[in-house]
Amino acid sequence: MKPVLFLIFLLFIKLSFAQSKNQYTASFENAVHHEANIKAIFPDLKTDTISLRMSRTSPGRYALHEFAKNVYDLKITDGKGKELNIIRPNPHQWDVWGHDGTIKVSYILFGDRGDGTYSQIDETHAHLNIPATFIYVPSLKDRPIEVTFDTRKDLNWKVATQLNAIDDNKFTAPDLQYFMDSPVEISNHAIREFKVTSNGLEYTIKFALHHLGTEKEVDTYFEKIKKIVLQQKAVFGEYPKFDNGTYTFLTCYMPNVSGDGMEHRNSTILTNTRSLAEEGMEKNIGTVSHEFFHAWNAERIRPKTLEPFDFEKANMSGELWFAEGFTSYYTGLILCRAGIKSQEEYIKGLAGAINYVQTSPARAYFNPTEMSYQAPFVDAAKSMDPVNTANTFISYYSYGSVLGLALDLSLRIHKNGLNLDDYMKLVWKKYGVTEIPYTEENLRTSLEEYAGDTFANDFFNNYINDSKIPNYKTLFTDFGISLINNPKKAYHGIPIEFDNNNAIVSYYPKKGTPAYTIGLSKGDIILAINSDSFTNKDELAELLKKYNPGDKVTISYKRFGKEIKAEMILTVDPKIETRLHQKASKQAIDKRENWLKAK
Repeated sequence: MKPVLFLIFLLFIKLSFAQSKNQYTASFENAVHHEANIKAIFPDLKTDTISLRMSRTSPGRYALHEFAKNVYDLKITDGKGKELNIIRPNPHQWDVWGHDGTIKVSYILFGDRGDGTYSQIDETHAHLNIPATFIYVPSLKDRPIEVTFDTRKDLNWKVATQLNAIDDNKFTAPDLQYFMDSPVEISNHAIREFKVTSNGLEYTIKFALHHLGTEKEVDTYFEKIKKIVLQQKAVFGEYPKFDNGTYTFLTCYMPNVSGDGMEHRNSTILTNTRSLAEEGMEKNIGTVSHEFFHAWNAERIRPKTLEPFDFEKANMSGELWFAEGFTSYYTGLILCRAGIKSQEEYIKGLAGAINYVQTSPARAYFNPTEMSYQAPFVDAAKSMDPVNTANTFISYYSYGSVLGLALDLSLRIHKNGLNLDDYMKLVWKKYGVTEIPYTEENLRTSLEEYAGDTFANDFFNNYINDSKIPNYKTLFTDFGISLINNPKKAYHGIPIEFDNNNAIVSYYPKKGTPAYTIGLSKGDIILAINSDSFTNKDELAELLKKYNPGDKVTISYKRFGKEIKAEMILTVDPKIETRLHQKASKQAIDKRENWLKAK
C-alpha cells in the first residue's frame, strides 16, 4: 500500500473508532415511585457473545453492594428490535448473542437512597451514582460514552456533574472508569462558583446545593468552602489539574437523603439530612473539608492496590490508614487553619479519636495496615450475623488520623522546619502529580528521604507495622497542650442505651473492661448498681459520683428473663481530655501557632 493511501486508511480507522461510542439515556417519568427508565445502545460489536453487567461496588467504597438487585423489566434487542437470547451466569451478569452488531438495552431502575453509593429518584431530585444506575459492557471499557438525561422540566431540574457537557442535558466521558467515577445530581439546585489559580492555570470551583433553605444561607456556607479550598491548596502547594478546568461539590442537604460524603476525581457527593439552618452550617462543613482533600490524597495520590478499580469484586487496600486516615487528620486541621474552628475547639476535639484508638483492644489483633484490610467488611458493608468489632476493629479513618497527628507533631519536634505538610508535598510530587500509584513501602522511603532513615523506620516499625501508641502527652507538651485524665473518676465499661427507661447493654463490652470481666454481654438489661436503679444517662452519671476506682459494686442485670447478680470492681476511667495550656511558654505557643495558623 502506498504511504499516502496507508495514512488515509489509518485516518479512516481512527475516525471509525472515534464514532464507536456507547450511548445512554435516563428519564424519570415515574420519579414519584422512585423509578428511572434507562436505555443503552452498544454499537459496532465485533464478537457474537456479549456480557452485560451491573457493578457490584463503587469508586470510594470497598465492600460489595450488588446494584443488580434494583434492575427489572429488562429488555435486550439487536439494532432492529429483535429480542436476543439471554443467559444469567450470575446475579449481576447477562450474556447475550445473535445480535446484528448492535445491542439495545432498556430497564427500570429502582432507587431510594441518596448518598455517595446508591441512587435516589423521587420528585425532589434524581441523585445518581453511576455504578448503581447503568448497565455496562466490560469488554467495551475503553470506549467513549455519551449520556443524555431527560430532565423533568415541570420540576425545574438541571444537571450538575463532572462529566464533560455537550449541552445542558447531554454529557460525555472518555471511558468506563471515568464514567463510573462521575456522580450526577439532577434537581432544582442553587449554584455558586469562584475562580482559583495554580501554576498559571485557572480552575472553576463549583458548588451545587440542593436544599430547602435560603439564598443567604448558600452564600454564607459557600464563603466557608472558599476558605477550605484555599487552605488545602497551601498543604500541597498547588491544585490538581482538574479535568475540564472544573471541580464540583455535588451537595444535597435534604430530609430524604442519608448522611455521606464520597470523593471523585473532579467532584464530590455531600449528603445530609441536616439543613444549613439546623446546625448544618457547622456540622456539615467537616465532610466538605474531608472530601476536597481527597482530590489530592486518594484520587491522585492513589494506592496501587486500588488501581484499576474493580467493579466486579471487593476492593482491598492496606494503605487506607494513609488515604482515609491522614485525610481525616487534615479534615479538622484545615477547619482550624481556615478560622472555621477556633484553636481551642480543635484541640479539645482531638481527644475523641485518641481515646477511641488507644483504649481499643483491637490493637492486639491488627495493626493499621491490617485494619485497612477490613474495609470490605465494614465500609457500608451489610451482614446479618453479629460481629465483634468493638474488640477487633479500629476504623482506619480514626487510626490514621491520630497517626497523622503524631507524625506531624513528631516531625516538628524532630527538626526545625519539618512538618507533615511538606511530607505530603513530597508524596504529591512523586506519586500525585505523576499519578504513579504508590505502595506502603513508597510512603516509608519518602519519609526516609524527608526526615531520615532512623526517624522513618521508627515511625513505620512502631506504629504502622506494629500497633504501638505514640506518647501524645509528651508530644503535646511542646505545643502548649495539656493531656488530662481524672484518676478519681470511676469506670464500669458498660456500653448502655436507654429504651423505655431500660438500661440495655447496647454492644459487646470491650475486652479488659470491668463489664467484660464480669461477663456482661449485648442485650443484657442492667437493673441496678448495688441497690440503686436508674432510668437515664444523667441518673447513671450522678450515681457513679458516689464511687471511686477500686470500689466493689454489685451489678444486677437480667438475661433471657432471669435476674443475675455479679460483683464488679470499678477502675479508673481511661478517657483523656485535650486542652490548651493556659500558661504555656512563648516557645510552645509559637510552635502551636506555626502548626495551626492559616497558611
